[in-house]
Parts: sequence; C-alpha cells; structure tokens
Amino acid sequence: MNWTEMNKEELERQFSPSRWSHRMSADDVIKAHVKALKEGTERARGLAQTLLNVPYGEGDGEKLDVYIPQTNSLDVHLVIYLHGGYWQFLSKEESGFMAVPLVDKGVVVVAVGYDIAPKGNMDLMVSQVRRSVVSVIQQYSHISGLYLCGHSAGAHLAAMVLSTDWSQYSITPQIKGAFLVSGIYDLLPILSTYVNEPLKMTEEVAVRNSPSKLVPQLKLSSSSCQIVVAVAENDSPEFRKQSEEYFKTLKASGLNVTMEDVANTDHFSIIEQLVDGEYHLTKLLLKMMGKS
Repeated sequence: MNWTEMNKEELERQFSPSRWSHRMSADDVIKAHVKALKEGTERARGLAQTLLNVPYGEGDGEKLDVYIPQTNSLDVHLVIYLHGGYWQFLSKEESGFMAVPLVDKGVVVVAVGYDIAPKGNMDLMVSQVRRSVVSVIQQYSHISGLYLCGHSAGAHLAAMVLSTDWSQYSITPQIKGAFLVSGIYDLLPILSTYVNEPLKMTEEVAVRNSPSKLVPQLKLSSSSCQIVVAVAENDSPEFRKQSEEYFKTLKASGLNVTMEDVANTDHFSIIEQLVDGEYHLTKLLLKMMGKS
C-alpha cells in the first residue's frame, strides 16, 4: 500500500517508531532510549577532552560539543553527529555517546545542537546544520577526513547537508563518508501526521527539504562521499521503505552508496549501540576511516 492511500491513523502508526519495537512498550522504549543516550554521553565526557557549547552561529541554539581524543596525530578523522527526535525532541546534551569507542581510535566527535521545533522550523534547522559543518571545517583545518552521522530526523538533516549547494557558503566541505541511520528522506508523508504539528510545514517547505527530491544536487556536491543508508530490522514498513527508496535513487544516480539492514535492531537500538566498539555499524565506520 502506498502512503497516499493510508488514512491518518495508519500513517501515524507507520511514523511512530516506538510502536514497532519488539523490546518494550512505546513509552518505555523512548524512556530507555533517552537514558541510554544520556549514559553514553556521560561516559564519553569522562573519556574524552571536551569543548562544550562552542558557538557556530549567532543564535542561542547554534552550539556544538567537541569530544577530543588524546592523540598527537596530525591525521585526524572527525565525525559530526546530528541527533534525532523528530526535529522537536532531544539535543546535543545526550548526543556524544558515539565518542565512547571512537576517541579511543583517535577520532574527534562533534555533536551539533540546532533549534528544534517549535522554536526552530525546518528551513532554519537545515540552514543551521549546514553552517555547523562549515564552522567545524574552519575551526579544524587539519582534519584529514570529515564524516557525517545522523539518526532519524538527524539522518534527514545529514542528507540535506550532502545535498547543499555550497556556492552560497565560504567553503565547500569534502565529506568523505556519511552514515544515514533510520532516516526520513521524503517529508510529504508526515505532513498530515502529529509529527508536523509543531513543525507547521507546508507542502512547499516539505518538498524543498526532502532529500529524495534533491539527489541531482547531492550528486553535484557529494559525488565522492561514501554513503551508508542503514535501517533497522524492526523499523516500521514505511521507515524501511524510505531508506530503501532513497538508497535505490542514490544507486541509480551512480553514487557510492551501500544499504545496511541491521538485524535484531529497532529504530532506537540501531543508534544506541554505536556506544560499542564491537557493534556492526561502529566497525563499518572505523573501517571506512581505515581505523579498523
């Protein structure tokens, strides 16, 4: 069934990831998710040197946290993490967890804050994450490899970064790799759902911020980027379809893209497990950086 044929109730079910976890109830899986991310971030703050609340713009919400390994190497890889939370929940404060296995390997992790709804709207959030990437490159000119990782709404924002026309910015980032984890790449299906209530997107806003519609620009801006589209076994059918269709579109455009269907995960555990160096996606990221 195509999403256009679904009633509002079915669309809301499809776009409520917590209702598809096999581990626990919808409310419990969200509580456990926040707890896991917070605990992972606390561990990361204990392991790494940190620079917290570094501004990348003028706005109050335009700040990022940097997790720095104890390394003297000049060959530094850096991963920018864009958090999920349906553009209206979570923050950078619980988004440093992937630094736990990465700082050990000499990788810098940057967790980006952006103005979630209702304070921020979609155009602003997309503009913020793009500017955050430019700012990171300006502050860390010695990085040898820049990587992006985003989860859920953050995977959408990461895909929007890859689809940027950089001619309006002071520099053109060379992003080597991107991990798009359980993302949404076409915003039209969520327009009529509860997700859009605080976002208040019109169809026009949804179209111009849908990565699925911006693949020609991604090809121009990020043709050398190695892209991993990852989806959870227990993501909803519509979430899985979003990833599958985006992957196919990128592949058909001749881009360097692979699809990872991660067994025994749901929408939340697929990203929570990046706290573990032995986890499949962590190992894949390290391999991409030549750090395995």
